[in-house]
Amino acid sequence: MRRSIEDLRAFYGEPTGALVRRLVARRLDDAWGEAVGSDILGIGYATPWLDAFVGARRIVAAMPGGQGVELWPAAGRNRTLLVDEKRLPFAAGAFDRILLIHALEEADDPAALLTEAVRAMAPAGRIILAVAARGGLWARAEATPFGHGRPFTRRQLERLVRQVGLEPTAWSQTLYTPPWTPLLGLADGIEQMGGMVAPGAAGLILLEASRQAYARVRPSGSAAKVRVASPDLVPQPASRRPEF
Repeated sequence: MRRSIEDLRAFYGEPTGALVRRLVARRLDDAWGEAVGSDILGIGYATPWLDAFVGARRIVAAMPGGQGVELWPAAGRNRTLLVDEKRLPFAAGAFDRILLIHALEEADDPAALLTEAVRAMAPAGRIILAVAARGGLWARAEATPFGHGRPFTRRQLERLVRQVGLEPTAWSQTLYTPPWTPLLGLADGIEQMGGMVAPGAAGLILLEASRQAYARVRPSGSAAKVRVASPDLVPQPASRRPEF
């Protein structure tokens, strides 16, 4: 059973949820920036991050039936809808960017949900899957949304995206800070050190995929987007090194 919309909204209204929102926003900004001119679809509970895509042409938030739906944004025309996760009500190729967060872990059939997301993705589109990391502390914290459903490893995510015809292009991790209130004030320092001293302790994995490889991944933590046809820069598979 999915976490209810009330539980999700309450979590992101608390200090721990605010930290998650901020740290994930950094990773999404690294990957997509303001998403200028893009049509964006958020699946699961993506509304805490969709406002950041100020350059987008269109943004839609699709919330699974077992979760429930909220009105978003607070002002203006509503852009959310309740959906059957195995049959999304969108035309093929309708979105340039698709973000799945709080989506796959509690899906009855993750592959079916992802297949539908891919159907709605434009031929040159990009998709980011943000999921609870199997080895992280957040997957064990039942007081958070990440402590419910099925967490994933990076390799499991790579197999899943390849199963639906995509290729991993970049990946990242965050939430090295344990989900304990006394440590929230130390989060920035913990996040800076986490990837170097305890990479397996990350609470969230973000994997980007597309129908064509675009990313040369730098160990420093940023991804330089390059065309596959470039004679000088050869894309590295997402299975080798982090991260965006």
